[in-house]
Amino acid sequence: MRESEVIERLRRIATAPEARGLLDDVAVLGDLVITHDSIAEEVHFLPQDPPASVGWKLIAVNLSDLAAKGAVPAGALLSLTISGPGAWEMDFLDGVEAACESYGLPLIGGDTVAIRPGAPRVFGVTALGRAERVPGRAGAVPGDLLVVTGPLGAAGVAFRAGRLAPPPQRLAEGRRLAAVAHAMLDLSDGLGPDALHIAERSGCRLVIDLDLVPLVEGATRADLEFGEDYELLAATPDALDFTIIGRCEEGSGVSVPLRGWEHF
Repeated sequence: MRESEVIERLRRIATAPEARGLLDDVAVLGDLVITHDSIAEEVHFLPQDPPASVGWKLIAVNLSDLAAKGAVPAGALLSLTISGPGAWEMDFLDGVEAACESYGLPLIGGDTVAIRPGAPRVFGVTALGRAERVPGRAGAVPGDLLVVTGPLGAAGVAFRAGRLAPPPQRLAEGRRLAAVAHAMLDLSDGLGPDALHIAERSGCRLVIDLDLVPLVEGATRADLEFGEDYELLAATPDALDFTIIGRCEEGSGVSVPLRGWEHF
């Protein structure tokens, strides 16, 4: 079973207009933007990763969804699994606390659940923000420029080096782009698949020039397929001062055959 099949089934339940057809990474209730992301051990982080870094990542990936909607963080709910004596979890919470303080995100509640010792840990956060204009994945039109907010490939480089890359935080950049962008998302699954989300939702073709895509030092094309870059990709009539990597035109699909993360 593929992730797309699961989401298609969920659409039969999530019929409220606030769900946006589950075609985006957020729900919108008035000016309130709501998102939920989870991270799982041995999928999004490894047992040997520093627990404080894992806690930081959990907050950062949720704020990345808010950044992609131009939202200002307003609060978060934490789902915390606890296993064994709890030393790992205490260090994990140090990372959560540091990230919340750094990004001005109030922790306003959540839930804790005990798991058997040795069971893979799974953590989740529901993040809330406020925004005046919320660009979705649909809305790109021929003539739009494609821009990214920073260099890509950091997560792939870090994984090959046996470490965890801290996701970049683009809240300020997201607010600037949200004022003009026709479509925007954060690059979590890889440049190719995430660009395809915009192309399919918008009914246009995204032409990407790989020579224009900025890479972190040491990154290769393979690292573009790793995912977890968490930079923003926007289709916009005004590039502002962000890096242009392509354009939107008539047609369908994406011009480059880049793979990415597939959940199933």
